[in-house]
Amino acid sequence: MSEKRLVVIGASWGGLAALTTLFRSMPAQFDIPIVVVQHRSRHADNLLAALLQDVTALRVVDVEDKEPLEGDSVYVAPANYHLLVEDDYLSLTTDPVVRFSRPSIDVTFMSAGDTYRSGTIGVVLTGANDDGSRGLRYIVDLGGRAIIQDPATAESSAMPSASQKLVPEAEVLELPKIGPRLVEIAAASGARKHRRAG
Repeated sequence: MSEKRLVVIGASWGGLAALTTLFRSMPAQFDIPIVVVQHRSRHADNLLAALLQDVTALRVVDVEDKEPLEGDSVYVAPANYHLLVEDDYLSLTTDPVVRFSRPSIDVTFMSAGDTYRSGTIGVVLTGANDDGSRGLRYIVDLGGRAIIQDPATAESSAMPSASQKLVPEAEVLELPKIGPRLVEIAAASGARKHRRAG
């Protein structure tokens, strides 16, 4: 039986523009669920999911507790919650902030690694801190894949640079190449589908 997979994407400063570019390059069908953790103010509204929905045919969901994971879908972590990855669903927690962030990219990446092991694909995009680097290292140590936005193409290079330093074996790609690379990985993996209900 082929392996279940999950894509987890972390972004901070400049993330909306980067995510918009990434999702514009994705097809309407993508069997692997995609989880997005974007640093936001604790009082931020839920516009991020709506803005991403405008640029992709994939279904974009603001995560609620116990949200089921399905293919052809993008799951956006809500403001002021950590997002945890369970076997076939996502859960939310108000545990203390981690390195000034909730949601924390590291928390979600490590949770994804624990659950999906070598089936995890971690992606670090633009950002002004080092959140995500430890989680990406954790994913790779468990046999998963790592993709980092080329810091030279990032609106803020700190986060991808920190990840590149901690995970030197990661693929470093210009932003427009990340979406097509994810499609290549999905096609080659024989990933077991998360089927949409209905």
